[in-house]
This record gives sequence, structure tokens and C-alpha cells, in this order.
Amino acid sequence: MNIGLFAIGIGPGARPAAIAEFARNAERLGFSTLWAAEHVVLFDRQESKYPYSPEGRWPVPGDTDWCDPFLALTYAAALTSRIRLATGICLVPEHNPLILAKQAATLDRLSNGRFAFGVGIGWSAEEFIALGIPFERRADRTREYIDAMRRLWGEKVTTYRGEFLGFESVRSYPKPVSGAKLPVIFGGESLSALKRAAEYGDGWYGYNLGPGEAAKKIERLRSLVAENRRDVREIEIIVSPAFQRINTDDLRKYRDAGVDEVAMVWAIPPDESQIAGLLEQTARQWLEPAQRLK
Repeated sequence: MNIGLFAIGIGPGARPAAIAEFARNAERLGFSTLWAAEHVVLFDRQESKYPYSPEGRWPVPGDTDWCDPFLALTYAAALTSRIRLATGICLVPEHNPLILAKQAATLDRLSNGRFAFGVGIGWSAEEFIALGIPFERRADRTREYIDAMRRLWGEKVTTYRGEFLGFESVRSYPKPVSGAKLPVIFGGESLSALKRAAEYGDGWYGYNLGPGEAAKKIERLRSLVAENRRDVREIEIIVSPAFQRINTDDLRKYRDAGVDEVAMVWAIPPDESQIAGLLEQTARQWLEPAQRLK
């Protein structure tokens, strides 16, 4: 089982020296993936309910430093050579898909094929309003955008006519190292999110799930994958315990449920000189037991 780390580019983890120290040491120790989350703007107050808080309250102050994930991951890519880099997650319907396709392909090429495109549809209506983008039907918009981006990544010249966008005879270069097979990993725990992963995703990222709840979600995902006449082995399964309290015995439970990677939420300290030592502790606590699982 792999162990990833979530997330760079937020708060103290938005500093160049912190990203550098974190990325280099995570790779040195053998962690599998660096995850970077996305929010374009934050608010002091909002009516939208944060899905991972019992009260629905967003836990991050509005004036927190929050890097663009593609730029943060590109910075990390320049300092590493092996560790995978992933958005966790990119809010696809908030973007122009041609620009987003270019950003994803560029990061993948500059990292020599190490990028995984974690995606979602978003939950903050206020953020969509601020960006001038309709919150309604964002799932439909996401599906069309990803379809268009895969075409751009895989074709020499692309013409696309959809409900939300259309373009004629465009060339989009560079291409990802794997072309249209750049992995698209869907985040979200709702039935709709599982359906998106099963229908047209290359993976699923479940957040704030203990092993028991993760097992139930994965069982449902498997049945949805079968309904779509796909092989579940084509779907990478990543789970983050996030705010759940787990122990090393739970790693085996995740593994037995079918989890390929556990992404541990890791708070980067204000003093970057502490990062190497704290990551070594995390490796002993989580990475070494995970590597011993057969």
C-alpha cells in the first residue's frame, strides 16, 4: 500500500522553502504522492456548507495563504524526480477547459509524466458566484470539460461542439506524456461522485473516511464500475482519513477494502527546519507499516 501526503501550498506550506523541504524529504523517504488542493478565493462567512464538518463550517480563515495548485506542484516538480504530484482536488467547472488542459499537460510534461489530475465539481456556491460561473449544473459542465480536455490531450487537431463550450480546429501543445490517458481521479463521497468515477474516471479519491466507511463506499463503487462494464482494476482508489482518528492496524483494513493509497493530512510547521524530522516520524508511523503489508 502507498502512503501519500496532503497538502502543500496552504498556510505555512505555501512558503517556497517549506515546499522545497517538504517535497525533497517526502521523495527521499518514499512517500508516493504530494497532493495540492484548490480554492481560488476564500470568504470570512458563507452560507454554503462545508461537506467535511459536522456543522458545515469552513475551517480555514479567509486570509490564509492558498497557492494555485498547478504552480505549487510545478515548483515541487522542479525539486524532485520520482514522487507523484496530484491535485486534490481541482475544481474543474471553475476553469476555462482549454486553459486548464494546457496547465495540466504542461505540469505533466515538466514533471516527466508524474502528474495525476484529481478533480471535483466544487461545493462553495459563493466561490462560483465570485468567479461569474453558474453553480447549477456544474456536474454536467465538468463532464463536458473533461471530455473536451481528453480530446485536446489526445488529438493533433481538435474540434469540439458541446452545450457549454465549442471550438474549431485548435491545436493544444504540449501533450501529456501519456496523451489522453493522463489519469483523472474523481474526488467526492456522494453517490453522484462515485458514479462519475465509475463512468469516466481513472480513479476515486475519498476524503475524511475511516476504514469502515471507506469499505462501504468502495463496495458501492465496484458495483457501479461493473454496471458500466469496466474492470475495477482500472480504477485507482485513494482514501484520506483526514479528520478521522486511525491507527496502524487500520492500514490493513484500508488495504483489505481495496485502497491503493492512503493520503495522510500533514500540517506543514511554520519552521521549515522541523520538516525533515517530522516527516521521518510520519514515515516510521505510517509508511513503514504500510510497506510491510502483503
